[in-house]
Amino acid sequence: MLRKNPSGLSPQVSVEAFIDPTAIICGHVIIEANVFVGPYAVIRADEVDADGNMAPITIRRDSNIQDGVVIHSKSGAAVTIGQRTSIAHRSIIHGPCIVGDDVFIGFNSVVFRAHINDGCVIRHNCVIDGLDLPAQMHVPPMTSIGPEFDLKLIKQVPPDYSSFSESVVAANHSLVEGYKKISNEL
Repeated sequence: MLRKNPSGLSPQVSVEAFIDPTAIICGHVIIEANVFVGPYAVIRADEVDADGNMAPITIRRDSNIQDGVVIHSKSGAAVTIGQRTSIAHRSIIHGPCIVGDDVFIGFNSVVFRAHINDGCVIRHNCVIDGLDLPAQMHVPPMTSIGPEFDLKLIKQVPPDYSSFSESVVAANHSLVEGYKKISNEL
């Protein structure tokens, strides 16, 4: 469901994207081509800052926002999800936040007040809050990273995880095409 926010802003969704009918996309949201937004996802840009301004939530092309994901932003701050990025089931991305290109964020993970640089793999049940991740970092399952965390404790992304991330993007790109075809047949 696409709807305006209280400020009167409506989502801008590429005709080449697929939004599941159970998803809610509200307000100042920009969704580019070949993006898949799965069932029961909520992407909501509706809060303003102290001056009444609101930055967009932007989902770049070829990314996928899977089932039950929530993307929101505090006080009108920007959220950007890069190209070919996967946000897995039931994760929460809360702005202010930047997630780079070719990133994988695993099931039930939370990202808040952080910049996740290109090529990172964040596994399931992780929390990243208030610390930026350099490019190509691999965050093991159930890791909690905050401002005092020593990034030397985590390693670069192994090649098998990079190929896994690419396969998830490819699978979801196929879903965009398949679901759009079904929608056109109805």
